[in-house]
Amino acid sequence: MVIDSSARRRLAGVTVAAAVVTVLIVGVAVFGLVRGPGGDATESSSPGATSPSSTTPVQPSRPEELPETADAEVFARQVAQAVFTWDTVSGAAPADYAQVLVDAGDPTGTETAGLASDVRSYLPTPDAWVDLAWYETRQWLAIDTLAVPDTWADALEQAAPGQLLPGTTAYTVTGTRHRAGTWDGEPVTSEQEVAFTIFLTCRPSFEHCRLLRLSELNNPLR
Repeated sequence: MVIDSSARRRLAGVTVAAAVVTVLIVGVAVFGLVRGPGGDATESSSPGATSPSSTTPVQPSRPEELPETADAEVFARQVAQAVFTWDTVSGAAPADYAQVLVDAGDPTGTETAGLASDVRSYLPTPDAWVDLAWYETRQWLAIDTLAVPDTWADALEQAAPGQLLPGTTAYTVTGTRHRAGTWDGEPVTSEQEVAFTIFLTCRPSFEHCRLLRLSELNNPLR
């Protein structure tokens, strides 16, 4: 069941300000999905809300590693999906989803710290994750466009010699972030348009493509 516009205005993240009545993304934070009628997503005692772990034990399931590829566009698409795909009832934690992307990063470690910070900004915090799990929230991305931004050519021209590894490129992604969960035993959903840029390096620098950094969410290269 897709919620009506009145109920949709009650969907909000656990860190969203009290004045906000729609699902928003502020800065690079990704907020939670579900807030029930008259309730608060941070209250585990909300009527009708049952934690999945209290009824059915869930065995931890680590997200799968990204398949190796030397195709930059294929790799960018894999990264985009991995950044936004998670399920709070899988038994995995935000750190597990983040690790998959960090493992696909620059093997020299040059960009590891920055990449890890980028990835964390796209995922719910551990506390938010616990709240989202009460509503069995899952998330995925429907990609609309994925292309090298026009400004990337200028960036290459302006880069100092040796500043960028050979084979480095960028892909800007636009699409719709979907979230689904349950409220009082009924399915609820929300959607949010998103845009971001993926920076990566493939051959000849690396045999397989590697993830370097992610732009700030909704502040991509155009």
